[in-house]
Amino acid sequence: MTKPVELPHHLRKIAHVFVDESMQDSLMANRVRERLAGTTHENIPWTVVPPEQDRIEFDKGDDQALYLKEYKGKFLRFCPGTRAYHCCGYRIIHIGENCPMRCSYCILQAYFQDRVLKIWANQNDLFSELANGFGADPNTRYRVGTGEFTDSLALEHLTGYSHDLVGFLNDFDNVVLELKSKVVDLTWMNAAKRTDRVLPAWSMNAPFVNEHEEFDVSTLRERLEAARTCAEAGFRVCLHFDPIIHYPGWKEGYAETIDMIFDYVKPEQIAYMSLGSFRCMPQLNPIIADNFPDTSYIYNEFVPGLDGKARLLRPLRVEQFKFMVDRLRSHGMDKQLYFCMESTEVWNEVFGYAPKDFGGLGKRLMEQAFND
Repeated sequence: MTKPVELPHHLRKIAHVFVDESMQDSLMANRVRERLAGTTHENIPWTVVPPEQDRIEFDKGDDQALYLKEYKGKFLRFCPGTRAYHCCGYRIIHIGENCPMRCSYCILQAYFQDRVLKIWANQNDLFSELANGFGADPNTRYRVGTGEFTDSLALEHLTGYSHDLVGFLNDFDNVVLELKSKVVDLTWMNAAKRTDRVLPAWSMNAPFVNEHEEFDVSTLRERLEAARTCAEAGFRVCLHFDPIIHYPGWKEGYAETIDMIFDYVKPEQIAYMSLGSFRCMPQLNPIIADNFPDTSYIYNEFVPGLDGKARLLRPLRVEQFKFMVDRLRSHGMDKQLYFCMESTEVWNEVFGYAPKDFGGLGKRLMEQAFND
């Protein structure tokens, strides 16, 4: 008798699958069934959700549920930035909500206070909306990604969603897709006809943060090994230090990670790299304290920002930014670097220039994405 195959570690808490009645025979539902077959999760229960039911209830301790849903909203969205700070102009392709991994700092805890991993199973509706948007004017360029309300690759082992999306976008030369993740799954690569239209991306942090504040994720070295694999295949990669955490020993920690990066990839193989200090909505702190009682960085010196989020005191942010930017520049990084949601004053203080000096952050990142 063949021994059942284990799912990747970050998917092993999935204990139930819900599927909308209209989606039970969809390509996505059939694929999930096929990929669960022969695994230790082959016999988890499936429940069909009738159309009159507007939400599902699932509360079984640490267990998680996967919900294959017919989504009725808008798939292509703008990044929910604020005018008070410089936003990158990213466009979101909305493929689902929630994440199977557990990171103490994650804002999704405040958005989705349940254990339900939602995937939009009506892919034809998604692709129709994207085709209408991206195909309207081939001269209008788009920098898009799926890693805003979920992790781009966390459910890829079961859903193949990024593989499908990469394949669909092969027909649109005016679109660059960023796949941002904290896990390693490179099965999407064989769907890409052009290596210059997909940007595989991974979150970076100090080793202490990776070990103590991120759970059920890939290690930093595993992420960087994946980045090297992509770079060797001709893709440029993106790396994101967000959130940067202020903790005892942060200088040594972030220096170690920065130096480690260039053991795996060269500066010219990096399309862009963001830096963002930890910031959070007021309601997130008590959630972090409750879910992660050993976490202490939430008790640092914070002040309300112009967007209503708590931000580390500016002198402390600037100190961290300057240290990291100087270290990154010593490795050959330059215009690939940018801040996520920071003020003109901080840009000038750290970089010596502001986005207006190069035509705006959205313009700069579009040029970097398309390698102009």
